[in-house]
Amino acid sequence: MSDHADADTTDESPLDAALSQIERAADLIDLDGDLLEILTHPDQSHKVSIPFRRDDDSIEVLTGYRVQHDGVLGPYKGGLRFHPDVDAAECEALAIWMTLKCALLDLPFGGAKGGVVVDPKDLSDREHERVTRRFAEELRRFIGPNYDVPAPDMGTDAQTMAWFMDAYSMQAGEAQPGVVTGKPPAIGGSHGRMEAPGRSTAIAVREACNHYNLQLDNMTVAVQGFGAVGENAARVLHEWGATVVAVSDLNGAYYDPDGLDIPYIIEETELGFADCEDCYEEKLPNDELLTLDVDVLIPAAIGGVLNESNAADVKADLIVEGANGPTTPAADRIFEERGIPVIPDVLANAGGVTVSYFEWLQDISRREWTLEEVREELGEKMLEAFAETEERVEEEGVTWREGAYMVALDRLVEAHELRGLWP
Repeated sequence: MSDHADADTTDESPLDAALSQIERAADLIDLDGDLLEILTHPDQSHKVSIPFRRDDDSIEVLTGYRVQHDGVLGPYKGGLRFHPDVDAAECEALAIWMTLKCALLDLPFGGAKGGVVVDPKDLSDREHERVTRRFAEELRRFIGPNYDVPAPDMGTDAQTMAWFMDAYSMQAGEAQPGVVTGKPPAIGGSHGRMEAPGRSTAIAVREACNHYNLQLDNMTVAVQGFGAVGENAARVLHEWGATVVAVSDLNGAYYDPDGLDIPYIIEETELGFADCEDCYEEKLPNDELLTLDVDVLIPAAIGGVLNESNAADVKADLIVEGANGPTTPAADRIFEERGIPVIPDVLANAGGVTVSYFEWLQDISRREWTLEEVREELGEKMLEAFAETEERVEEEGVTWREGAYMVALDRLVEAHELRGLWP
């Protein structure tokens, strides 16, 4: 068993958190220690150097990572982020969560994660392209449509994936759209891919409300983070009748107790509030959004924002994780003691990898799905995963995170036992 099991969980790193969560679920299903040992170690971890030419003709060398956690169910799958805090341990944690997410949604993928240690704001568009193309070349030996399929993440987008796909395709001598997902639809991307994590988060809110016999159209919602996940979750929930009273970006939180006009905000601000003071009643510090007296809190920005220092002050009745790893294990314990349900990231934001799977299928079959087809298929997948998790929660008396992990681990364990250990 991993030596992370006895780590101090009051201030855990993402990797410590991921390992302690998986080990807790393993205890609940009496997982064999040998299989747990396999699942708490990545299959492969790659570190590469990325030399590129700056616009001023100088040469700089960046560091990139790609961690492939467990490929028992199929090709590895996971995002590539450009961020100054990328490191191997963070990539390993995120790869573990992706393995569990794919298993929970019953997708034929294993988990992976990677990235480049760089602040994308420090790169011009041309430099961003050069870094992406060189990174694709450095990872060439470790990726492919049937081996490892990257996707966009923090600091990367559809254009990044287009450059990555083109670099890989040029070396392959033919178009290889299936090597990445999250591309523009014009070159094999799927409609609805960018909205998918936010839409699945909204679906998780709706289904959790149904579980607890709450009326969605009477719910007040606070969304931390107004990027791709938070914006789309807020938009869909607003369309379904919920009252979104607060959202936030890097500069602060924007609050109106009577509800924000989310469509107007999206249209007028383009994800910025500097010129839209009529969009809200009051501006608050970012951390105050997390402790607003609301029915539903959606942390949809970065990891670790709900922790031991603020968990006792959270006033929401329900937490739905739009970001990856926003709740530390210490905070999880506090919320459990306080009776605040937490719908975990591996379930709530699984729309991204699910629609990436749809995109991968479209690329393989050279068939384009409509937005309506994508949304319908995503809805069905989310309802199936939610129902399976809900069954564990009700039958076993566990938390939503534990229930989701138990479903995922059962699938992974069955696959490992059937395939066996080679040689």
